[in-house]
Amino acid sequence: MAGRFQRYHETQTESGEINISPLIDIVFILLIFFIVTTVFVEETGVDIDKPRAATQRDLEKNSILLGITPEGKVFYGGNEIGVGGVRSTVSRLMRQQEQPVIIQADRLTPTETTVSVLDEAKMAGAAKVFISTVKN
Repeated sequence: MAGRFQRYHETQTESGEINISPLIDIVFILLIFFIVTTVFVEETGVDIDKPRAATQRDLEKNSILLGITPEGKVFYGGNEIGVGGVRSTVSRLMRQQEQPVIIQADRLTPTETTVSVLDEAKMAGAAKVFISTVKN
């Protein structure tokens, strides 16, 4: 009788254990999936007070963001590139992937500077160039 009891006791402890290794594998696979599919947007690196527009619409997440300060300084990714650096920066990024260029110009930025940045982006090969605004 002791043998029967002992066998019953062993099978009960074996079935009481939960194997969590497949669960850990699934969690890692999901983690890798979300990391790979995440879209990284590089911000301009400066605070911009955008002008208002009644015709504003949302744009794509994958885009090249250029910021222009009220003093006319042009930034990409937190670095000042100047109007002269727009063409080389945009053309380099366009070689990697076709994406729209979004200019975030402060409301006090001289129009001439904004137009110069827009022209440089177009000459770099950008098919779509937009100026970012705040909805009215």
